[in-house]
Amino acid sequence: MMKSMEQMDTVLTGETSGNRLRLLSYNIQVGINSIFPHHYLTKSWKHLFPARRRFETLDNIARLLREHDIVGLQELDAGSHRTNYVDLTEYLADKANYPFWYHQLNRNLGRIAQHGNGLLSRYHPTEITEHRLPGVVPGRGALLVRYGHGEQSLVVIMLHLALSPRARMRQLGYIAELVGQYRHVIVMGDLNCAPSSAEMAMLFRTTHLREPLEELLTFPSWRPERNIDHILVSSELRVVQCSVLNHAHSDHLPIAMEVELPQDVVLA
Repeated sequence: MMKSMEQMDTVLTGETSGNRLRLLSYNIQVGINSIFPHHYLTKSWKHLFPARRRFETLDNIARLLREHDIVGLQELDAGSHRTNYVDLTEYLADKANYPFWYHQLNRNLGRIAQHGNGLLSRYHPTEITEHRLPGVVPGRGALLVRYGHGEQSLVVIMLHLALSPRARMRQLGYIAELVGQYRHVIVMGDLNCAPSSAEMAMLFRTTHLREPLEELLTFPSWRPERNIDHILVSSELRVVQCSVLNHAHSDHLPIAMEVELPQDVVLA
């Protein structure tokens, strides 16, 4: 699923554009432009059937993605009837000119839907691992993407958690064990819970991930009042800036972050 693996072999160090990395996490709701409450009803058919304007929305999203180095996307389709059998991760990678992309299929409903998470990257991952998250209802997963090697590597974990607090507690417990295996870690995605929740408190207590310094509201996009989309970083990564982008192409707003990497971290 990676496009042109030999096309880029880039090292990010202090000698390039600084040692900063631009990140974005976005739940794109399969390209359904739900920007008002009534759209959940009037556009619900787009979860099952093709829609011409879906790709207009995806083109708008692609223009937004271009400014970032690593993008984690949630609620994509790998190519089913509703998307005219187009893999949306590949489509966005092509439109936004990302040399590397990967789709994690978490819920396979055949021709009806191919639901999952997506990675877009300007840097060549050295390792990609899919993880199935625990839960009574299957279909949730995490994508672990590693850049570089050994202690100097950077690990990015992309995920979309369950709606149930009990399931999220189990899922974040699983993620905490993964995080503990690496020194430099970024966790990002739609976590469906706020930093003040019991499950997030457990994550911060048992890992070296830092709690956000401010509340960033991302849902719903037309009147954000919930802080459920996150980019979390380990203690040695310095957050330069973090913000919610006012681009309503989904029922979520995207969250963007710029981080400064330690000098010994190399992306290759």
